[in-house]
Amino acid sequence: MKIAVLMGGTSAERDVSLASGLAITKALRERGHEVSVVDTAAGFVAQAEEQDLLPGGVKSAPPENLDRALPLIDIGQIEQLRNAEIAFLALHGGDGEDGTVQALLELVGVPYTGSGPLGSGIAMDKDVTKRLLRDSQVPTLPWRVARWPDFTYDPDTIEDLVGMPCIVKPARGGSSVGIHVVNDRAELEAAVRDASQYDREVMIERFAKGRELTVGILDDQALPPVEIRPKKGIYDYESKYTPGMTEYLCPAPLDEEVVAQVQAYALRAFKVLKLRGYARIDFILAKEQLFCLEANTLPGMTATSLLPKGAAATGIDFPELCDRIVRQAAR
Repeated sequence: MKIAVLMGGTSAERDVSLASGLAITKALRERGHEVSVVDTAAGFVAQAEEQDLLPGGVKSAPPENLDRALPLIDIGQIEQLRNAEIAFLALHGGDGEDGTVQALLELVGVPYTGSGPLGSGIAMDKDVTKRLLRDSQVPTLPWRVARWPDFTYDPDTIEDLVGMPCIVKPARGGSSVGIHVVNDRAELEAAVRDASQYDREVMIERFAKGRELTVGILDDQALPPVEIRPKKGIYDYESKYTPGMTEYLCPAPLDEEVVAQVQAYALRAFKVLKLRGYARIDFILAKEQLFCLEANTLPGMTATSLLPKGAAATGIDFPELCDRIVRQAAR
C-alpha cells in the first residue's frame, strides 16, 4: 500500500513523534509498503534525508522554541499525502492528537490510523476525559482545573477535595511535559504557573502512590497490562525517554482478577471516549484500588514503546503491529 507517515510538528512532543514516525516507517517498509514521510512542520521529507530529522535520538528534555508548523491547508496539499491510500499518524500532542489533523484528512478524503476527530479531541482533554470516566463508573482520582487567563484556584478547595500531595499538569498534552508533584500550598502556585506555559487549562489532581500500569487496545481487544517502574519516583519526560531510567514488566505481575479488571476498565474507557483502532489507557493501582489516569489516542510507537510491549506479549512483533494498524484503518 501507499502510506504517508505524518510525524514531527511543533508540539513539545516533536522528538518523540519523530522517533515513533521513523520506527513506523522502517517497519512498514519491511512489510513491503511504499512509505513517504511528511513532517507537519516542514512538509515532505526525501528518504535520503529522513535520518537527519532526529540526530542523536530523543533528548532527556523536550525541545524548545520550535518554528511554526505548516498551515493545515498546506499539509493537505502535499502530493505524497493526497495520493496515499492511508495516512499513518505518528503525531503526538498539538494539532496531530487533538482531532484537527484527523478532520483535515476526512475533508481531503485520505483514510488514517487511529481515532476520529471527536474521540481524539475528547481524549486529549483530560478534564472532559475524567468527567466521562466518572459518569461511566471507571474510577478516576479527584481533580480541579485552573483556566486561562488568570489560572485562579481556591487553595482550600484543593486541599479539601484534591488533597496534598497532588499532581499539576497541562490539561491537554502528553509525555509528562509540564508535570509536577506538589507537596504543599507553597509549591502549588509555581507548579500551576509552569504548567500554564503548555496549555490554557491546568489540571490539579490527587497524587496516588502506587503501581503504574498501562493497557493497550488493538482491534477492540485489551492487550496484557504493562507495569512501569521509574527509578526516580515519577514517570516524567526524562524517565520515559532516557534509557535505563525506567523498568518495564510485561505482562505485569498481577493477580488474574486485577488483570481482568484493568482490562475491562480499559475497554470501557476506550468505548465511552469514542475511540477506535488502537489506543493506550493508563492506570494507577493504589492500595488495591485501580484509578484511570488518561487515554492516549496516538501512543508512542517505537519498537520499545508501551503499546508495542503489550502487543509483543501476545506474539505480535513491531512490523506486524504497524501492518495491522494500517489494515485496520483501510477497513
